[in-house]
Amino acid sequence: MDFELSDDQKMLVGQAQTFVRKESPITRARALRDDERGWDPAVWKKMGELGWMSLPFPESVGGLGGTFADVTLILDQLGTTLVPEPLVESVVLAGTAILRAGSAAQQERLLTPMIAGETSLALAALERRSRYDVCAIDTHAKHHGDTWTLTGEKYFVLNGHAADHLVVSARTSGKHDERNGVSLFAVARDAAGLHVQTVKTMDGRRAAIVRFENTPGELLGAEGAAAPVLEEAMDLGAAAACAEGAGIMRTVLWMTVEYLRTREQFGVKIGTFQALQHRAVDMFVETELAKSTSILAAIKATAPASERAYEISKAKAQLTQSGHFVVRQGTQLHGGIGVTDEHDIGLYFKRMQVLGALFGDEDFHLHRFSSMPQFLAI
Repeated sequence: MDFELSDDQKMLVGQAQTFVRKESPITRARALRDDERGWDPAVWKKMGELGWMSLPFPESVGGLGGTFADVTLILDQLGTTLVPEPLVESVVLAGTAILRAGSAAQQERLLTPMIAGETSLALAALERRSRYDVCAIDTHAKHHGDTWTLTGEKYFVLNGHAADHLVVSARTSGKHDERNGVSLFAVARDAAGLHVQTVKTMDGRRAAIVRFENTPGELLGAEGAAAPVLEEAMDLGAAAACAEGAGIMRTVLWMTVEYLRTREQFGVKIGTFQALQHRAVDMFVETELAKSTSILAAIKATAPASERAYEISKAKAQLTQSGHFVVRQGTQLHGGIGVTDEHDIGLYFKRMQVLGALFGDEDFHLHRFSSMPQFLAI
């Protein structure tokens, strides 16, 4: 398998590196923790002008016809400075759902302005009792002639506080956790009966608890057939978290090594202490492990469902193990200053904790991975 980047991909990575350095250094992520939205529409528009949101979509809706792997190259770089704009929320989660389930007219109406950076989207899929099961749904939709109304509640909807449209999962038939009977609906931000409560997450970003009270929604795709679409969106979200996490780990490793090279104690650089060198080497090994599994997960994102899930679960489990190790070691090796809010390493630590929980934690992915036929056949 060829892991070498193409010339276009190398140019994409270089473009992203320049962007994070000039447009979104870590100081910006720190400042936006106190912003009500948590991200900047002007920067989102610039990302649209660069064509990043268009990468995985077909030309019919204004896309470039690229691959999900192209998107992960961007996410890896955005992780290095914790860029908060809703690329994963709009493109990977809601965008995938609309692309897979929506009609051509719905795709054009919902995706084209988002691709241009004029609007943002959110996927409202998980509920109080869902855990990571996208089919464990109590929100229900009723059909009234040519219209649908939704009633229920969704928890920790990423970008739900700011999205122009929500893609909402609701049960149109079947029992609480059945795969059959799950449908997707597009709900406008200003829809009647829509109540949004903004919540602040551990990493300083924003999410939402969203309630629907006979809220009108537009059915996306066939009624009751959305389970595979939601499962794919969540898998791609997990792979996206792995890509962002790889960028975070690489940055924390670099910050820590630089600190060991410059910090003096008892008149010598602490980086000369062999015990600390060994810990830095362990951080490097874990960073490379997470990077390798992340790359394979991105490549396998378009594979058949079982193969996709197998590789993405491996990568997500590796991220939770390696990512937590690297940010913990980095924080400890910075000493007392590492646990203060003034030092940037704490921002990376908190974001890694969130990424570890999003789209399936370690227990979830280890269980799914170990229960697959590919694993049992080893």
